[in-house]
Amino acid sequence: MNTGKINELLDFITQSPTAFQAVDTISDRLLKAGYIDLSESQKWDLTPGNGYFLTRNRSSIIAFQIPKEKPHHFMISASHTDSPMFKLKNLFESPAFQTYMRLNTEVYGGTILSSWFDRPLSLAGRVIVKQDDNIFKSFSCKIDRDLLLIPNVAIHFNRSVNSGYAYNPAVDMLPLFSQERKESGFLLQLIAEELKCKVDDIVGMDLYVYNRMPGTVWGASNEFFSAPRIDNLMCAFATLESFIAATNDSAVTLYYAADNEETGSATKQGAGSVFLSNVLDRICEQLYCNKQTMLASSMMVSADNAHAKHPNHPELSDGQNAPHMNQGIVIKTNAAQKYATDAMSSALFSEICRRAKVPYQFFANRSDTPGGSTLGNISNTLVPLLTVDIGMAQLAMHSAYETAGCADLDYLITAMTEFYSTTLTVSADGVCYLQKKQK
Repeated sequence: MNTGKINELLDFITQSPTAFQAVDTISDRLLKAGYIDLSESQKWDLTPGNGYFLTRNRSSIIAFQIPKEKPHHFMISASHTDSPMFKLKNLFESPAFQTYMRLNTEVYGGTILSSWFDRPLSLAGRVIVKQDDNIFKSFSCKIDRDLLLIPNVAIHFNRSVNSGYAYNPAVDMLPLFSQERKESGFLLQLIAEELKCKVDDIVGMDLYVYNRMPGTVWGASNEFFSAPRIDNLMCAFATLESFIAATNDSAVTLYYAADNEETGSATKQGAGSVFLSNVLDRICEQLYCNKQTMLASSMMVSADNAHAKHPNHPELSDGQNAPHMNQGIVIKTNAAQKYATDAMSSALFSEICRRAKVPYQFFANRSDTPGGSTLGNISNTLVPLLTVDIGMAQLAMHSAYETAGCADLDYLITAMTEFYSTTLTVSADGVCYLQKKQK
């Protein structure tokens, strides 16, 4: 099996331990592809035929390509840059009986706590540095070495660990940091060395504990891969590859990767904010287009991974609507609209997959099991347009080390390239027309 793109994805994951580094990595890729960096605080001067991108909070990013002719609609993908992990508290030093130094953390998102034990860990995120008395600047910070570990309790002291032990985040999950360095402030010294600044210049931090285990391709035919943060860096990577590769003469193609999906998206940079809506407003103003008319013939693919049927626990999945790894893109539906997919958006995206010769499958939760939501239904309340929620089937979602299928990455890139190249026209409410892919 060709693992080229998988290795590129694993490199992307390694370079992106938090949303801040993910946005840095995506920005670098866009710059290399010729996209122009914009700022929300500056006036824009958009030129047809050019591509642009901007960030918010340095943890969410939007990129868009303007066609040479006046656009007719938007073709949008939305994924997220964050993953469940642990966030460092402001007062983070937690000594243990004058022998060890631990770090005081809190849980970010719905992670599987047991998956974090006895793994090499470190810290990454962003640090605010005060410069020249009146300048406060955000710097990406990644300590690129094994720095921390959360030690398990030996089974001799915890006989119930294999019988459903309930972990306490305030007790069990504090990472061990130091023994030799008992003095206060050593972590700040490490961060200052990393950023080449003075300790006293560090005035704020958003730092997270991340898993440093490298990704790996495995299986009898190298059909699986495992890594940290597959949810949702797999979709963020694949939709970016497709966005850059595709061409569309009639649409503004747009790539959106948002922060804070794992905590509900209700932040200034999350999918529940006006970030996307504001960008669409500014594009339409510059191009003298009517936003409402364009949205009426636009479509969004909300790409966030899906649950594969578990080989050891098939009873947890719906009997019919349960996808498998390496069998194509998963179209996700939910009667309570936790996913934004409806009959029309599902039909349109299924047709796009058929044209791309990409297999697709369906996911729905068991009717007695509540499901989570993602970006599609949240962003739709502010930017109403046809939306389909998709993902790639994976195991161990929200574990510190997840698993997915190698073939599915190529399927997603191929299908999303087709999506970005498609012209969609809505001639009346409930009547949609897909033109064939442009040559």
